[in-house]
Amino acid sequence: MWESTMNQNEKRMILTSVSRPGRYAGGEYGQTVKDKKDIKARFAFCFPDSYEIGMSNLGMRILYHCLNQHDDIWCERVFAPWEDMQTKMQEHHLPLTALESGDPISDFDFVGFTLQYEMCYTTVLNMLSLGNIPLYAKDRGEDCPLVIGGGPCTYNPEPVADFFDLFNIGEGEEMLPEIVRLYIQMKEDGTYTRAAFLHEAARTIPGVYVPSLFDVTYNDDGTIKAYTPVYDDIPKTVTKRIVEDMDKAPMPSTVVMPYIETVQDRITVEVGRGCIRGCRFCQAGMVYRPVREKTPNVIDCQCRDIFESTGYEELSLSSLSISDYTRVDELTDKLLSWTNPNMVNLALPSLRADSFTKELMDKVASVRTSTITFAPEAGSQRLRDVINKNLYEEDLMRAVNVAFDAGKNQVKLYFMQGHPTETDEDLAEIPELAHRVVNAYYQNPNYKKGRPPQVTISVSPFIPKPFTPFQWEPQDTLEEMKRKQAYVGSCVKDRRVKYNHHDAETCVIEAVLARGDRRLASALALACERGFKFDAWSEYFDYEKWMAVFADTGVDPAFYANRRWDVDEVLPWDVIDCGVTKAFLKRERVKAYEATTTPNCREGCSGCGANRLGGERTCCPKKN
Repeated sequence: MWESTMNQNEKRMILTSVSRPGRYAGGEYGQTVKDKKDIKARFAFCFPDSYEIGMSNLGMRILYHCLNQHDDIWCERVFAPWEDMQTKMQEHHLPLTALESGDPISDFDFVGFTLQYEMCYTTVLNMLSLGNIPLYAKDRGEDCPLVIGGGPCTYNPEPVADFFDLFNIGEGEEMLPEIVRLYIQMKEDGTYTRAAFLHEAARTIPGVYVPSLFDVTYNDDGTIKAYTPVYDDIPKTVTKRIVEDMDKAPMPSTVVMPYIETVQDRITVEVGRGCIRGCRFCQAGMVYRPVREKTPNVIDCQCRDIFESTGYEELSLSSLSISDYTRVDELTDKLLSWTNPNMVNLALPSLRADSFTKELMDKVASVRTSTITFAPEAGSQRLRDVINKNLYEEDLMRAVNVAFDAGKNQVKLYFMQGHPTETDEDLAEIPELAHRVVNAYYQNPNYKKGRPPQVTISVSPFIPKPFTPFQWEPQDTLEEMKRKQAYVGSCVKDRRVKYNHHDAETCVIEAVLARGDRRLASALALACERGFKFDAWSEYFDYEKWMAVFADTGVDPAFYANRRWDVDEVLPWDVIDCGVTKAFLKRERVKAYEATTTPNCREGCSGCGANRLGGERTCCPKKN
C-alpha cells in the first residue's frame, strides 16, 4: 500500500487513521516472501472483498500455495481496501499494492481475481481502477499485467468478459501454474507478445477461455445468435478442468496467520468435491461434478499439519454435503482421537436431514452451540419433488428429534421462494413446517421445561443460475418477490418461529449478472465510474443507483432476470462446457414440471455426462 518515497512515520500515520490497520500491514506468520532476482513471473492474487473475508477463503489459500511451490513464481495477496483506506490512498496518491512486497499491482505479470459472487463484480473493477490498470482488456498495452479470472462465477464469465484477458474454467490447482509456466517459457524463448500468449494459452491449455478470441453475434430479438472462434485451432467450447485424484490435490500444511480476527479463524479442509444430489436450482451441485473424495488418512494428516502449525481451536470439514461422504464415521473417529484431547471443536457443516444420525450428533456435540441447521428448501412435499430435493418431512422430523435428544433447542431451516410451479399454498407450508418442528420439540421425551425452542426460517428468492435445470426459468418480479415475502410472514403464527428473508433488490441484480452477457460491460464500467463497490454488503448496495445505471446504458434488467428463456436459444454460457450436458438439464427440467424426482448418483447414474471428465469418483463409473 506504500510508495517507496514514504517514510515510516507517514505510513504509521495512515495506518493509525483507518479502521483495522491489520488489514494492510502484511508481515503475517506463514506468508511467502521471495527474492525478486530469482523470480521469473509475479502473480497478484486478488480477492474482491475485505481482508477478513478473503483470508477465510480456502481456495485462495490453496492456489497461493500451488503457485508459490514454484521457486521462480511469486504469488502475493491483494484484498479490497475498505472505504476509509481508499480515501487515504486517494489523498496520498497511493496505488493498490500487494501485501507481501508492498509493490503496486500494475508491476506484476498477472493480476488474478477469484470470482466467488456476482455482487463482487463492481469491487473487481474498483480494484483495477485503484491499481491504475485499464478496465477494458482491449485498452491494455504490452507492459500491462495480464488480468485473469477464476472461481464459480466464471461458469458464466460473459458479463465481465471485456475486462479480463483470460479465464481459467474449473479447478485451478494444475491449470493456473500451467498458464504461468507458458508465460515464462514464451518470455524466455522470445516469442511472447500479449496476443501470441493469449492465442497459445487458448490453443494448448485445456480450460483456458480467452474472450477476445470469440466473436459474439445477436439476433434481432436480442438473444445470442452464435459464438465464433476467431482462430480455427482453438476449441469452440472450453471444457472445465478438474483435479482427478483428490488425495494428490495440493494442500498447504501451513497457512498465513492474520493479525486480526477474520470470518473463519479455523482449520478448514476439504473432504472431497462434487455432490451426489441433483437439486435442480443448485449450480454448485452441477458444476462441481463428478464426485471425488479424499481418503480419511489424507484428510486426517492435512488437518493435523494445519493444527500443529496454527493451533486453531476449531476444525471444519468442507463439502457440499458432509454427511454424504462415504467414510464419514471412519474419518470422524480418526479426527476425534486427537481433536478431543487437544480441545479442538469438530464442525460438520452442510449436514442433510435425511443422512443425519445420532452417531454424527454425538460426534459434533462438542461444538458449543445449541443450534442445528437444515435446508428443506421448500415447504411442501410437492415442491420438494419439483426441485428434486429428495427429502421427506419424516426425514426432517427424525433429524430434529436427534438434535433435541442431544439437548439442542434451536433449529434453523433454509428455504427458497419463487421455484417454478410454486403456489401460495406451497409458501404457506414453510411456516407450517416450522410450527410442526416446534411441536416436535415438546413431544420429545428429552425436552427441558423452561427452555423453549426457537425455530428460525430463512427464505431467499430463487435466482436462475447457469448450468442448472432451472437456468431457463424466470425470476419473480421484484413486486412479486416482496408480496411473497410478506405473505410468508403473515403465515407465521407462533412467537417461537422467527422469520428472516433475503433482500429482494439484491437478488434482482444478482439474477441479471448471473444470466448476463457481454452487453452488461458498459453498465458495469459506468457503475465503477460512479463509485460502486462492495455491493455484496448491504450498507453499500443501492438498488435505485443500479437501476439508473441500467437505464443510462440501455440495459433491460427484465430481459435477463424475468424472461423465460427458450430451451433452444443460445445461452451466454454455451461457450463453456461444465461437464453436465444440456440434454440432461433439459430432461431434468421436464421432470420438474412433472414433479418427478431423480435418484441420487449412488442409487443410479442419471446420465448427466460429468463422468466423461475422468477422475476417481464415488458416484458412478466412468463411461466412454
